Amino acid sequence: MNAKEYIKHLLSIENYSFSLDEIAQATSGSSNSLKFELLRLSGKGEIVNLRKGYYLIITPRYSSAKKLPLQLYCEKLFIHLKRNYYVGLFSAAKFHGASHQQIQRDYLITEKPKLTDISKNTIDIRFFTTTHWPEKNIQQKKSDAGIFKISSPALTIVDLIHHQTKLGGINRMLATIEELTEELTESDLAELLNWYPNKSTLQRFGFLLEEIGVAEKYQEMIYTELKAKNFFPVFLSPKSNERPGAVNNRWKVDVNVKLESDL
Repeated sequence: MNAKEYIKHLLSIENYSFSLDEIAQATSGSSNSLKFELLRLSGKGEIVNLRKGYYLIITPRYSSAKKLPLQLYCEKLFIHLKRNYYVGLFSAAKFHGASHQQIQRDYLITEKPKLTDISKNTIDIRFFTTTHWPEKNIQQKKSDAGIFKISSPALTIVDLIHHQTKLGGINRMLATIEELTEELTESDLAELLNWYPNKSTLQRFGFLLEEIGVAEKYQEMIYTELKAKNFFPVFLSPKSNERPGAVNNRWKVDVNVKLESDL
């Protein structure tokens, strides 16, 4: 079997990516001839080298985009990398129907150490890490290639708020958060409050819900959780070299940025 035949076989079983080791084991011929064949297929745009030793198969359907939707390969990629992951941030929001932000970039959250971002031609993937790997609030969704993992609406919201400074600021995500609250459920939020360790992010979450004027019951759930512990003033938009001043809301959030939703 040569590389082209093996790729055809993979597509027949709805498999859209492969590692160099995997294709080397499945094909006959020398490693040099395989590398030459993969280079030729890359030149024709039939495959794309995503990262060292890992390739995506670009089917005719996606040939003009020159990339694949994330859900068709992320599960297999992370099995190959032997790492935990979930689709997060604006990418997860899009799957939950909050597609206000028309993003061309894909966002994945992984365990530490952080993976190098991928930016080549039309492929743009940003990797984020989290100190506390979630045991809960990671959902499984189905794609043509099988299951993939994604943050629940509650986890997506807190991740957006937590990483706001790396994502263009709170106003860029306000409309997305508002849309995500429509997908939020009590069980999803209760599960998050059960383990989520970052109190300052929860303060901002509760404050934003109140500002947006939605989901009073969710505001109370967050406030009850915070009240059970000590919590201290925080900036709405984190600043490392300053301390928050006087606060006049129950969330103890110092509003240091003017909120402007573009919904």
